[in-house]
Amino acid sequence: MSVIDRAKRFLWNRKYSYRSIFNTPPGQKVLADLAMFCRAGESTFSDNERVQSKLDGRREVWLRIQHHLHLTDEQLWELYDGRGNDVS
Repeated sequence: MSVIDRAKRFLWNRKYSYRSIFNTPPGQKVLADLAMFCRAGESTFSDNERVQSKLDGRREVWLRIQHHLHLTDEQLWELYDGRGNDVS
């Protein structure tokens, strides 16, 4: 198995794990809480750079979860293989 194939398998397994956890009634409650905490639907702008950095970090966590829950395997691979946004 190639390095690329192993990386894809790892990514798909992680996606499955995210979906297994968050696509449950308790997982949906956690997502609702995280949506508020991570400012899922609002700007992270602040005049205070430290506050904005903290809010941006929270938002990045939210986006990672959403990527694993809603993107197709191909979209997720494009995002994480180095051709997409700078995410880890």
